[in-house]
Amino acid sequence: MAFFIAFWDFLVLSAPYLLFGLIISGIINQVLSVGLVQRWLGRDSVSSIVKSSLAGVPLPLCSCSVIPTAVTLRKNGVGNGATSSFLISTPESGVDSIMLTYGLMGLPMAILRPIAAFISGFIAGVLNLAFNDFELKDLEEEKKCCHGGSKSKQSRIKEIFSFGFGKLLDDIAGWLLIGIVIGAALNVFLPDDIFSNLGMLSNRLIILLIGIPMYICASASTPIALSLMLKGLSPGCAILFLLIGPATNISNIAVLQKYIGIKGIVLNLIAISVVGLAFSFLIDMTMPDLFTSALKPIKEGHDHAHFSWWENVMAVLMLGLLLKGIYQENLKPLLKSR
Repeated sequence: MAFFIAFWDFLVLSAPYLLFGLIISGIINQVLSVGLVQRWLGRDSVSSIVKSSLAGVPLPLCSCSVIPTAVTLRKNGVGNGATSSFLISTPESGVDSIMLTYGLMGLPMAILRPIAAFISGFIAGVLNLAFNDFELKDLEEEKKCCHGGSKSKQSRIKEIFSFGFGKLLDDIAGWLLIGIVIGAALNVFLPDDIFSNLGMLSNRLIILLIGIPMYICASASTPIALSLMLKGLSPGCAILFLLIGPATNISNIAVLQKYIGIKGIVLNLIAISVVGLAFSFLIDMTMPDLFTSALKPIKEGHDHAHFSWWENVMAVLMLGLLLKGIYQENLKPLLKSR
């Protein structure tokens, strides 16, 4: 029973911010197309790396969906540096995950997370620009396309919702629900003193060893990080997990080495790890109380919280959308193949 209460608490806390984030993501998708980003980046340079890192921060692409976008950019002439920046800053952040971070972990983490994503993407891009001379053989010419002229206002609004609550949500639904389930389970079953016997270095080493190979999207990592913080994990270790988990995984590494080379993959891992660790130590040494105060209402109030009717309605809506996304993305293709 305690697990289901914790699960519902996480869902109610997440729903308003995530639903709002999905709408904003749909608007961004209307404004920023792959072609526009490609033309904006131009030739590989420090300027294009800055632009790529900036463009990646708000874009609502998770670890899996960022790959085809980055490959398209790379095959159309975007260099190793800008491609690497995009590959890192994009899955580490996103409007949907920023809003979810604000709802679950407070304003300080919601501000620091995209800043860290930008810096890690920028550092990776500069390292690749300076040291990675990998050349992709099968470059393609940019394809000019026509979208049928200007769209009506109704058409644009429809596309905003069909992307935010359709394609994007379908992509992240399974992992997001898994993240909420894991977060609730950790909150209920982990001992409260589990992290007290581990030192600063040990906690960070464990997160690096687990986070680099595992697949988890930015939104799904958020409830897990919250549960770990409620069990005593330091805020610095939590942000390390939020950066490392979404930005790297074994399947991405296997695919991307074809497009930016083995050296590019190594440089990206170094950038992500170094920036993540730097932010981790900086937060724990200078501002731990800031995050403690942000988590205080969750720690003290939600065991006996009485949510309003509209919060519960939004949670029901969110759960329904997640189940719809899982059906569309996972179950429907499986049923069709039989």
